[in-house]
Amino acid sequence: MELPAVNLKMILLVHWLLTTWGCITFSGPYPWANFTILAVGVWAVAQRDSVDAMSLFLGGLAATIFLDIVHISVFYRQASFTDTQRFGAGMAILSLLLKPLSCCFVYHMYRERGGFLGPSQERSGYQTIDSPEAPTDPFVGSEGRSHSPQGY
Repeated sequence: MELPAVNLKMILLVHWLLTTWGCITFSGPYPWANFTILAVGVWAVAQRDSVDAMSLFLGGLAATIFLDIVHISVFYRQASFTDTQRFGAGMAILSLLLKPLSCCFVYHMYRERGGFLGPSQERSGYQTIDSPEAPTDPFVGSEGRSHSPQGY
Protein backbone atom coordinates (compact mmCIF):
# COMPACT_ATOMS: atom_id res chain seq x y z
CA MET A 1 0.00 0.00 0.00
CA GLU A 2 1.51 3.30 -1.09
CA LEU A 3 0.82 6.16 1.28
CA PRO A 4 0.44 9.67 -0.09
CA ALA A 5 3.30 12.03 0.61
CA VAL A 6 2.53 13.80 3.87
CA ASN A 7 4.91 16.25 5.42
CA LEU A 8 5.86 15.78 9.07
CA LYS A 9 5.43 19.51 9.58
CA MET A 10 1.79 19.28 8.49
CA ILE A 11 1.14 16.44 10.95
CA LEU A 12 2.64 18.55 13.73
CA LEU A 13 0.66 21.63 12.73
CA VAL A 14 -2.67 19.79 12.66
CA HIS A 15 -2.10 18.07 16.01
CA TRP A 16 -0.78 21.27 17.60
CA LEU A 17 -3.89 23.17 16.52
CA LEU A 18 -6.29 20.43 17.65
CA THR A 19 -4.43 19.99 20.96
CA THR A 20 -4.52 23.75 21.59
CA TRP A 21 -8.27 23.77 21.03
CA GLY A 22 -8.64 20.62 23.14
CA CYS A 23 -6.95 22.44 26.02
CA ILE A 24 -10.00 24.74 26.18
CA THR A 25 -11.82 21.88 27.89
CA PHE A 26 -9.17 19.48 29.19
CA SER A 27 -6.34 20.58 31.46
CA GLY A 28 -3.71 18.85 33.54
CA PRO A 29 -2.16 15.78 31.96
CA TYR A 30 -3.83 16.22 28.55
CA PRO A 31 -1.72 19.23 27.45
CA TRP A 32 1.43 17.88 29.14
CA ALA A 33 1.31 14.57 27.29
CA ASN A 34 0.36 16.00 23.90
CA PHE A 35 2.65 19.04 23.85
CA THR A 36 5.58 16.92 25.04
CA ILE A 37 5.11 14.54 22.13
CA LEU A 38 4.73 17.46 19.74
CA ALA A 39 8.07 18.80 21.03
CA VAL A 40 9.62 15.42 20.18
CA GLY A 41 8.05 15.82 16.73
CA VAL A 42 9.77 19.19 16.35
CA TRP A 43 13.02 17.41 17.20
CA ALA A 44 12.26 14.87 14.45
CA VAL A 45 11.79 17.73 11.98
CA ALA A 46 15.03 19.42 13.05
CA GLN A 47 17.06 16.19 12.91
CA ARG A 48 16.17 15.01 9.42
CA ASP A 49 18.36 11.88 9.57
CA SER A 50 17.62 10.84 13.15
CA VAL A 51 15.95 7.46 13.45
CA ASP A 52 15.80 7.93 17.23
CA ALA A 53 13.72 11.11 16.99
CA MET A 54 11.24 9.42 14.66
CA SER A 55 10.98 6.30 16.83
CA LEU A 56 10.34 8.39 19.95
CA PHE A 57 7.75 10.47 18.11
CA LEU A 58 6.02 7.35 16.78
CA GLY A 59 6.02 5.70 20.21
CA GLY A 60 4.79 8.89 21.83
CA LEU A 61 1.93 9.25 19.36
CA ALA A 62 0.90 5.66 20.07
CA ALA A 63 1.08 6.28 23.84
CA THR A 64 -0.99 9.46 23.62
CA ILE A 65 -3.74 7.54 21.83
CA PHE A 66 -4.18 5.46 24.98
CA LEU A 67 -3.69 8.47 27.30
CA ASP A 68 -6.22 10.59 25.39
CA ILE A 69 -8.82 7.82 25.53
CA VAL A 70 -8.41 7.58 29.30
CA HIS A 71 -8.30 11.34 29.86
CA ILE A 72 -11.31 12.16 27.67
CA SER A 73 -13.41 9.32 29.08
CA VAL A 74 -12.67 10.33 32.68
CA PHE A 75 -13.12 14.10 32.33
CA TYR A 76 -15.87 14.40 29.71
CA ARG A 77 -19.05 15.75 31.30
CA GLN A 78 -21.58 16.35 28.53
CA ALA A 79 -24.38 17.87 30.61
CA SER A 80 -22.44 20.76 32.14
CA PHE A 81 -20.39 21.88 29.10
CA THR A 82 -20.82 25.27 27.51
CA ASP A 83 -20.65 25.60 23.72
CA THR A 84 -16.98 26.56 23.93
CA GLN A 85 -16.17 23.56 26.09
CA ARG A 86 -18.05 21.24 23.72
CA PHE A 87 -15.99 22.67 20.86
CA GLY A 88 -12.77 21.98 22.80
CA ALA A 89 -13.88 18.44 23.59
CA GLY A 90 -14.77 17.87 19.95
CA MET A 91 -11.32 19.02 18.82
CA ALA A 92 -9.66 16.73 21.37
CA ILE A 93 -11.75 13.83 20.07
CA LEU A 94 -10.91 14.75 16.46
CA SER A 95 -7.21 14.79 17.37
CA LEU A 96 -7.62 11.37 18.94
CA LEU A 97 -9.34 10.04 15.82
CA LEU A 98 -6.57 11.37 13.54
CA LYS A 99 -3.70 9.96 15.60
CA PRO A 100 -3.83 6.40 14.20
CA LEU A 101 -3.62 7.83 10.68
CA SER A 102 -0.74 10.06 11.77
CA CYS A 103 0.97 7.01 13.25
CA CYS A 104 0.75 5.28 9.86
CA PHE A 105 2.35 8.26 8.12
CA VAL A 106 5.04 8.66 10.78
CA TYR A 107 5.80 4.93 10.61
CA HIS A 108 6.26 5.25 6.85
CA MET A 109 8.66 8.19 7.38
CA TYR A 110 10.46 6.18 10.06
CA ARG A 111 11.02 3.34 7.59
CA GLU A 112 12.32 5.84 5.01
CA ARG A 113 14.90 7.06 7.53
CA GLY A 114 16.18 3.55 8.04
CA GLY A 115 14.20 2.25 11.02
CA PHE A 116 13.43 -1.48 11.39
CA LEU A 117 16.01 -2.60 8.84
CA GLY A 118 14.99 0.05 6.36
CA PRO A 119 16.83 1.12 3.22
CA SER A 120 20.06 2.46 4.69
CA GLN A 121 21.64 0.37 7.41
CA GLU A 122 25.23 1.62 7.16
CA ARG A 123 24.79 5.18 8.37
CA SER A 124 28.23 5.64 9.91
CA GLY A 125 30.89 7.76 8.26
CA TYR A 126 33.62 5.73 9.95
CA GLN A 127 35.49 2.81 8.47
CA THR A 128 35.22 -0.49 10.34
CA ILE A 129 38.36 -2.20 11.66
CA ASP A 130 37.94 -5.34 9.60
CA SER A 131 37.34 -3.46 6.34
CA PRO A 132 39.17 -4.87 3.29
CA GLU A 133 40.03 -1.38 2.05
CA ALA A 134 43.43 -0.02 2.99
CA PRO A 135 43.40 3.35 4.75
CA THR A 136 44.32 6.27 2.55
CA ASP A 137 47.34 8.45 3.23
CA PRO A 138 46.07 11.92 4.19
CA PHE A 139 49.32 13.54 2.97
CA VAL A 140 49.05 12.28 -0.60
CA GLY A 141 48.23 15.09 -2.98
CA SER A 142 47.16 15.05 -6.59
CA GLU A 143 50.79 15.26 -7.73
CA GLY A 144 51.80 11.81 -6.50
CA ARG A 145 52.26 9.48 -3.58
CA SER A 146 55.37 11.08 -2.07
CA HIS A 147 55.21 13.23 1.00
CA SER A 148 57.29 16.36 1.18
CA PRO A 149 57.21 18.47 4.34
CA GLN A 150 56.13 22.02 3.90
CA GLY A 151 58.31 24.73 5.37
CA TYR A 152 56.89 27.61 7.28
